Amino acid sequence: MRIAIVGGGPGGLYLAALMKQLDPAHDVTVWERDAPDVTFGFGVVFSDETLGGIENADPEFAAAMSRRFARWTDIDIHHRGETHTVGGQGFAAMSRKELLGLLQQRCHDLGVTVHFSTAAPPVDLLRSSHDLVVGADGVNSVVRQSCQDVFRPALDRRHNKYMWLGTDLVFEAFQFFVKDTEWGTVQVHGYPYSDTGSTFIVEMHEDVWRRAGFDTAGEFPPGASDESAVARIRTLFADELAGHEVFANNSKWLSFTTVRNERWHHGNLVLVGDAAHTAHFSIGSGTKLAMEDSLALAACLHEHRDVEAALTAYEAERRPVVESTQRAAQASLEWFENIGMYSGQEPTRFCFNLLTRSRRITYDNLRTRDAEFADRVDAAFASSQGLPDVVPAMFQPFRLGGLELKNRVVVSPMDMYSAVDGVPGDFHLVHLGSKAMGGAGLVMTEMVCVSPEGRITPGCTGLWNDGQRDSWERIVSFVHSRSTARIGLQLGHSGRKGSTRLMWEGMDEPLPTGGWDVVGPSALPYGPGSPVPAELDRASLDRITAEFTAAARRGAQAGFDLLELHCAHGYLLSSFLSPVANRRTDSYGGSVENRVRFPLEVFDAVRAVWPAERPMIVRISATDWVPDGNTGHDAVEIARAFTAHGADAIDVSTGQVTAAERPAYGRSYQTPFADRIRHEVPGAAVIAVGAIASYDDVNSILLAGRADLCALGRTHLYDPHWTLHAAADQGFAAAEWPVQYRAGSRKPPSSRTDAIRPRLSLLRAEEPDQAVHVRWKPGTAPV
Repeated sequence: MRIAIVGGGPGGLYLAALMKQLDPAHDVTVWERDAPDVTFGFGVVFSDETLGGIENADPEFAAAMSRRFARWTDIDIHHRGETHTVGGQGFAAMSRKELLGLLQQRCHDLGVTVHFSTAAPPVDLLRSSHDLVVGADGVNSVVRQSCQDVFRPALDRRHNKYMWLGTDLVFEAFQFFVKDTEWGTVQVHGYPYSDTGSTFIVEMHEDVWRRAGFDTAGEFPPGASDESAVARIRTLFADELAGHEVFANNSKWLSFTTVRNERWHHGNLVLVGDAAHTAHFSIGSGTKLAMEDSLALAACLHEHRDVEAALTAYEAERRPVVESTQRAAQASLEWFENIGMYSGQEPTRFCFNLLTRSRRITYDNLRTRDAEFADRVDAAFASSQGLPDVVPAMFQPFRLGGLELKNRVVVSPMDMYSAVDGVPGDFHLVHLGSKAMGGAGLVMTEMVCVSPEGRITPGCTGLWNDGQRDSWERIVSFVHSRSTARIGLQLGHSGRKGSTRLMWEGMDEPLPTGGWDVVGPSALPYGPGSPVPAELDRASLDRITAEFTAAARRGAQAGFDLLELHCAHGYLLSSFLSPVANRRTDSYGGSVENRVRFPLEVFDAVRAVWPAERPMIVRISATDWVPDGNTGHDAVEIARAFTAHGADAIDVSTGQVTAAERPAYGRSYQTPFADRIRHEVPGAAVIAVGAIASYDDVNSILLAGRADLCALGRTHLYDPHWTLHAAADQGFAAAEWPVQYRAGSRKPPSSRTDAIRPRLSLLRAEEPDQAVHVRWKPGTAPV
């Protein structure tokens, strides 16, 4: 096979070496535009998983790498005059220049042809003369650009500025220096890569960068560094450097660009590494991802003699892994973009927040790695809440307005579409009653509709008549008499998303017969095939407001402990908030201030009739997940408006406002929106919801300060007693089991938790709750 590789970085050279090892008859040629001794940056970091793959594929090369590694397990976080050390992490790093040297020598020994200081021939020419062409030419890939109509790249330039530097201060562990300056927060990511140097990456938000005057430098020729900025950095971090030097290597201010491609291969052309995808340096190394790509591509080419089949298998194997990594990297980079938001947190909580920023590391992970640090986190959380006992965060009580909740678990509102004429029946009694007996602190109803025309489907519940109220009162009484849970009422109006089939008959599909007219802020349908809503006039707005207040009165009479106004998911009040559904030109459309006007009118009217001692909260969609829709910034303004009007909490969901949405799904993917609102809108509690699937997720969110309460929906459908089981799994004996169920409250010896709890397979002490601390001492052999 004739193989052309464009790009002589680690990914390209490693692929060339692998292919030659698999079959010496392969004719492999690499084109690299720079000289062999030219590289950028200083150290590169590898995970144990990646190193295991390298060792399996090429033991000789892996051994050569290992002899040059610096390995350590500690992370030191320096913040507000304190240093916190967390053990058990597991890192390996080496000099990027040494890595390239090893790869260049390996390729030479194996007979790979490498053209240095040479631009590759045109891609079309390479494709016609080679069996395979590999684009390993980085973020600004020429190969990708040659077929961008096929690869369809998306380049997301981020908001932080960073500079990649080195220092002769050899750190003993990974270092985070977080410095509050007169311009804002500046942070350093530092780690050793040899016995002579460490990587020293300086990062700050672009606004901080401009305020600090770093934007005054001009253009620099290729290979030149921004020496004036480097000199200022030496001064700014003089205390941290302790007299040591900072070195530049083509170092200038950069903005990280997240690269995504709809496709990675086309015919006999394929992308690897940064040409195909990037992931922010705060969670690892682009070099690591590129070499993992090369491992997978080489294996697929060896297993599939047909090139198209091999490239299809390569992309199928790598894309899910890379996309998962990119989701974690996105969460991490956004955390660092907003690091100033957290700088006022109590130091231990700040450290926990930093360590769990990508949502890949959780409380349980950290407890396994360093139990002493986890104990400090638990104690700091209890102290910050003014609570006397150190117990799992999810079981700490919480006061929501005048309502005391026994824990911080909420059963999220979930539409069941099982009512008859809006009346909740035995199904709802069992459904909500079982969740209340299952240990949650607060159980929410589904969206209860304020009128027949405000239903989503014919199976939706309501509160537009006294018969419905009486049925709800029966359910509320059961919850209060059989559990210590509180029960909340969610009130809403379907708006333009009404008159549809039951979910299992076709979600969001209009009723074929027996439907009703739908309404909205503007005459814009929800999606293709949806009916066009009638634009509401003043009289209709007044009528709907009156329907909300009448329903709220009935809810209070039924005994509900809390009321949530549903302003999310594209229903009526949500559609007023969203610019993709609200195109009005009167005082109810246009700016955020205008779009929130009618939902606030409804909120005020309901608050006036809802008992003052009972809390009232609001659920919002924090982003519409479409261009020109609401964003996280808009969500902050909307939450601030409701809080100013007396909302006791903001329940933060996202999307479902338009059928054109493209959500970025992932673990706890909606939590960052809750986090931002909690830190930028004082005065209201915040509820996080969305893909929160484990008690570890809940504890991690609460301990990091990203929310005050966590709402879980599908988890409670799978296990109505999820909260009680979480208590047993965590050894929390104070959970209130119904007397009839107490015989089952003791965790069986063969607990399922032992099988699913994350464990650190490497660098772990004999006892899982004993911290592992390995600090590399410069001047000694790498660990």
